[in-house]
Amino acid sequence: MSTFARTVRLVVLGGAMSYRALFNWTSPPIFIGTLIVSPLFQIFFFVHVGRTLGVADDRFYLIGNTVLAASVSCVYGGVMAVSKERRCGTLGMVLLSPRARIPLWAGRVLPYVGNGFLVMGFMLVTGALALGIELPLSVVGGVVMTFLVAAISCAFFGLSLGALSLRVRDASVVSNMAFTLLILFSGANLPHEAMPAWMQAVATVTPMSHGIEALRELFAGASYSVIWPDLAAEGALAVGYATLALVLLRHFERRSRATASLDIA
Repeated sequence: MSTFARTVRLVVLGGAMSYRALFNWTSPPIFIGTLIVSPLFQIFFFVHVGRTLGVADDRFYLIGNTVLAASVSCVYGGVMAVSKERRCGTLGMVLLSPRARIPLWAGRVLPYVGNGFLVMGFMLVTGALALGIELPLSVVGGVVMTFLVAAISCAFFGLSLGALSLRVRDASVVSNMAFTLLILFSGANLPHEAMPAWMQAVATVTPMSHGIEALRELFAGASYSVIWPDLAAEGALAVGYATLALVLLRHFERRSRATASLDIA
């Protein structure tokens, strides 16, 4: 078997086995309740808040919360991809593996990218039907591209937070804080222009924020050339968070090896 084939096998099969072994989301009731029902009610909640306050129309909140719905699987999944290995006692075997770290951890992210993509698609279609919002077929290609980039960006953001679980005892605190920050800074429910300057600065490095803007421009009739800068910015965030995640994981792995060596000595 070639090196490339072994790498692909590690990414695909390794990620799938980890997902099936560590996550209750593979149980249909938990998957539906956590990843579908809760985000769907979140869309309806903010739509009705928006109607009451008159801040924006229904489509504004539908698009924002559709993209934000992926953060449930991507952020919590990325964090638990590391923390559950630790909790279940299998992290040591992962860190002792001689395989390259980039495909090993990248494979852990893929199932959550897929989860996020499917959840966003379901939220958009279901929310549009329930709210009576038209979805033109001409935007399907742009929607798919935006969903994919946003899911990748958010999943690697989750993995970078997951790296902290090698040092933080309760990783759920980290994921809960991150989810709250995404609601505040992503622009899903508050227009960026309505934010103070410091919040706008934070929003520029918040995952999914550029994807939300691209999707809104697309549904407003913008061409692909107009949304390309936002997609490129979201892709740059994905690369940045992927790099940060790998650096943190590598650093904490080295620290754990050094500490273990000291304990043995």
